[in-house]
Amino acid sequence: MRRGVTNSFYRRAESEILPASLRIERSGKEVMMSERKVSIEQMAEEVMDGLIEYAGLATDVMKDCVTKAGNTVKSEVKANAPVRTGQYKKGWAVKKQKETANSLELVVHNKKRYQLTHLLEKGHAKRGGGRVRAFPHIAPAEQAGIRELEEGIKRGLEG
Repeated sequence: MRRGVTNSFYRRAESEILPASLRIERSGKEVMMSERKVSIEQMAEEVMDGLIEYAGLATDVMKDCVTKAGNTVKSEVKANAPVRTGQYKKGWAVKKQKETANSLELVVHNKKRYQLTHLLEKGHAKRGGGRVRAFPHIAPAEQAGIRELEEGIKRGLEG
């Protein structure tokens, strides 16, 4: 304790600042936070358990949001894809690239007519001269997927 500062000062400051559920109980080296009583020796272990639990929750939320965003991108690309024969539009799929305990990577790709994705998205030169116009359908869907992923993760971690 500092010189010149009384113990009653600390008690008064604590009672004014901290809510009742977070006040520290000084009798017998017990710390009471919320409804759990934990001794000071066990405090580090309890904090680590809480952090591990939060990390698991955050990982689950993130994986669910990545899956939903991938499916949203696929459905938007399908909805906005140009149609000539229908094979290009029907060929879009979501594939799980890599999954670990903490991450999930998905790829949205065209299984049947993958050669056309760049040509249709960006446009291309014709054989006899001139250009074919672009049909941008992948980039807008990607941006919508990014927005949905960010909002989903924020909602999941806040609520």
